[in-house]
Amino acid sequence: MPLAEKKFSVAQSSSLISDVANVYAGSLYELAAESKAVAAVEKELGRVEALIDGSKDLQRLVASPVFSADEQLKAITAIAGKAKFHKLVANFLAVVARNRRLFAVPGMIKAFRRIAAEQRGEVAADVHSAHALSAAQQKDLKAALKSVAGKDVSFNVAVDPSLLGGLVVKLGSRQIDTSLKTKLNSLKLALKEVG
Repeated sequence: MPLAEKKFSVAQSSSLISDVANVYAGSLYELAAESKAVAAVEKELGRVEALIDGSKDLQRLVASPVFSADEQLKAITAIAGKAKFHKLVANFLAVVARNRRLFAVPGMIKAFRRIAAEQRGEVAADVHSAHALSAAQQKDLKAALKSVAGKDVSFNVAVDPSLLGGLVVKLGSRQIDTSLKTKLNSLKLALKEVG
């Protein structure tokens, strides 16, 4: 397969996952709004995301097509019961597992956050930081992002030590990268061009 076809195939696959994530997230948001539980569901989805990020076994369960729908459903149901997830989140995860869509759960969580933020009149942002941000740093970042976006900003902060220092902020279609890793890579490229 030529490289151009491979790139198109990857882009098509990514678009399909995004579409699936948006449909499921939209449905979950509607149910949460009807139950007046949007904030609770959003918080629980943060816990789901943290569990997935913190466990290689759970990442494998979510991403691997090797597991059957029944195996995924049993595992997710057990995890949801043990973690005492909100009923809507537990049911949502069960439906997603039954429909063989666990691979899209991270995208579904992002899509849910985006929908919830839009409904609150906010813009959603993803922030990756080399180190955990203090409450004061988060407050300053929120103010800075508000001045850029022109709206209130809700963001999810993830720690990524590989950045070495600084932040990477994804705000809508914009990406602001002040990470030390990117600066060092740029310096390496500049030095290669000179030498």
